[in-house]
Amino acid sequence: MTWRGGAGRVEAVGANVTQFQPGDEVFGASSHRCFAEYACVSEACLALKPANLTFEQAAAVPMAGVTALQGLCDKRQIQPGQKSLINGAGGGVGTFAVQIAKSFGAEVTGACSTRKLDMVRSIGADQVIDYTREDFTKSGRRYDLILAVGGDRSILDYKRALRPKGVYVCAGGSMAQYFQAALLGPLISMMGSKKMGVVMPKPNQKDLVFLMELFEAGKVVPVIDRRYPLRGVPEAIQYLEEGHAQGKVVITVEHNN
Repeated sequence: MTWRGGAGRVEAVGANVTQFQPGDEVFGASSHRCFAEYACVSEACLALKPANLTFEQAAAVPMAGVTALQGLCDKRQIQPGQKSLINGAGGGVGTFAVQIAKSFGAEVTGACSTRKLDMVRSIGADQVIDYTREDFTKSGRRYDLILAVGGDRSILDYKRALRPKGVYVCAGGSMAQYFQAALLGPLISMMGSKKMGVVMPKPNQKDLVFLMELFEAGKVVPVIDRRYPLRGVPEAIQYLEEGHAQGKVVITVEHNN
């Protein structure tokens, strides 16, 4: 199932809806397409929009933010002082992951392309690695947690970069990388102390509320690279597929009253 994130005002509610009413400002995710002026969304996948975020910022959150949160927390709760590496730190999920990991007190290394280094450093990464020039799996550094949201590394490369009892979670990247983590990860996990696998994010209200609290506390700020009008969806998708986006790309909808 493909999920899309968005934000807006509630126009109408069903007879069984108890948590929201028309006029509420919300953000969340839908299994229906959100490239539209109106979208039908389950209340279980919505939360009130953080007051200090614009609609554009809030729309950037649901899928990327939830993916980052679940990738960092679902396999093993990230702990203060842990050494974590985010591969693909300059993208939509990666920018959230860097900030969320820092909010937990982890020491964060962000791996990204050359043009994104300054941005990743600016959102709180303790160290940055240009993965076009340095192979972090051969540097000798070891990590308690690796979240891969980009790249095409072999699962054995990631295993080498983990500390004993370390955790590797694949949340994106190449299809080969993802399938290796899904198929070989459980086997590797059974044979040793290192845990390896994938995260299959599913939006839920609990995680959205947790993210909302981080935003309201100023611990996480959505990074938006470009904004496109609704008619610019094809150009936005093309830009994303080129892999150059720093953070999120947002589609805006103009309302003509």
